[in-house]
Amino acid sequence: MVPTTLTNALDEKPFLKEVSTSYEEAGFEIYLVGGAVRDGILGIETKDFDFTTNASPEDSLELLGNKGYKTTEIGKAFGTIETIIEECSLHITTYREDTYDKDSRKPVVKTSRDLDKDLSRRDFTINALAYDMSKNKIIDPYSGLKDLSKGIIRTPDSPNISFSDDPLRMLRACRFISTHGFTPNNEVFEAITKNLERIQIVSTERIRDEFTKLLTGENPSLGIKAFVESGLSQLIMPELDELKIEVDPNHHHKDVYEHTMIVVDRVSPILVSRMSALLHDIGKPNTKGIENGKVHFRHHEVVGAKMSKKILKRLKYDNETIKKVSLLVENHLRPHTFKMGWTDAAVRRYIIDAGGLMEELNDLVRADITTKNKAKYEEINKYLDEMEERIKEVAEKEELSKLRPPISGDEIMKMFNLEPGPDVGKIMKALYEQRVNDGEVSKDEATKLAEEVYKKL
Repeated sequence: MVPTTLTNALDEKPFLKEVSTSYEEAGFEIYLVGGAVRDGILGIETKDFDFTTNASPEDSLELLGNKGYKTTEIGKAFGTIETIIEECSLHITTYREDTYDKDSRKPVVKTSRDLDKDLSRRDFTINALAYDMSKNKIIDPYSGLKDLSKGIIRTPDSPNISFSDDPLRMLRACRFISTHGFTPNNEVFEAITKNLERIQIVSTERIRDEFTKLLTGENPSLGIKAFVESGLSQLIMPELDELKIEVDPNHHHKDVYEHTMIVVDRVSPILVSRMSALLHDIGKPNTKGIENGKVHFRHHEVVGAKMSKKILKRLKYDNETIKKVSLLVENHLRPHTFKMGWTDAAVRRYIIDAGGLMEELNDLVRADITTKNKAKYEEINKYLDEMEERIKEVAEKEELSKLRPPISGDEIMKMFNLEPGPDVGKIMKALYEQRVNDGEVSKDEATKLAEEVYKKL
């Protein structure tokens, strides 16, 4: 019996049936496969739909073209034609069998006439499901429905063969733990530990993209724990393993690794927030010290910010993500100084230094409060509430988003007959500092300071 969640989801997108019918009327077989079937059964919305067919790529181009659909041929070498309909991506691939070279995860593609063989090349049984739209029938040769109902990750083929062929599947297994709450069976987990070294043939970009999906899932800590406990982290992000700092029975401190897992689960499910939570204490192992019988991690936020940059550059994340994550890591302890009293200038500086990430920074700071002491928990949240109220008051009092000195760089150059360069930068920096520390100042006050700085150049 086909779950109504699947049929209802597909009924909302009638163009899927139209595409399927056009193939069948032309005498071809066509099935919806993979993630769209899986997520449709689970009631998870998707905009990505994969079809498999015995039609050739040339047949698909002709059929789709006749229906007026625009197509792309980027995946044609692998038998895939893509079309976008109503903001949904449809990939239509000819039945195929894959063989792999031991030094590459790129398959040698061979056309197949057999749907079962096509399904056997899929990563997991839960993705080796096919749906015949015209007959309203699910084809399930590898018991994927049973595994889906039990939440089990299993491979259609031997997991050793599957992971050796395409090592990225090992990281994908960890991702499904995070995104869907599934659990690998023992055979799958053991196969991951045996094939770890194979991950080194996978491109950094592919690893990065898969790790991003893992980190932004509903249960990131579960996926990360599988990532670490399987040994994959040692070859991708070994710094995570170092968070398991040995707890000295004579010098107590919280378990940094377990604390990090809690924080990751608590922040908003966006990449910058999740990544900053994952790395916020990454500098602790390198800064651990003991003084007067107490453990400390001085300046771990500064060390952690530098480490975060190196880690994210190594994984080829974009510069904007690297900048934002390192800023959040470096500033995650700063709000705790509010209890000592902040002037308006300190509040202004905090807003500016947050770099437009105030919401993400406050989210991280609150997620970082994992104390089990109820009184302490309430005390910290109380002064953070007060801090946020002060920020709101100062922001309303001044248009901080447009915080600029009353004199521009162009005016400085005319005033002192300067060319663009470091000297102009030094004067402007002083004017910005004046604006932050003193609030709104007059043009005369700014001019006086500019003249003082210019005399010292």
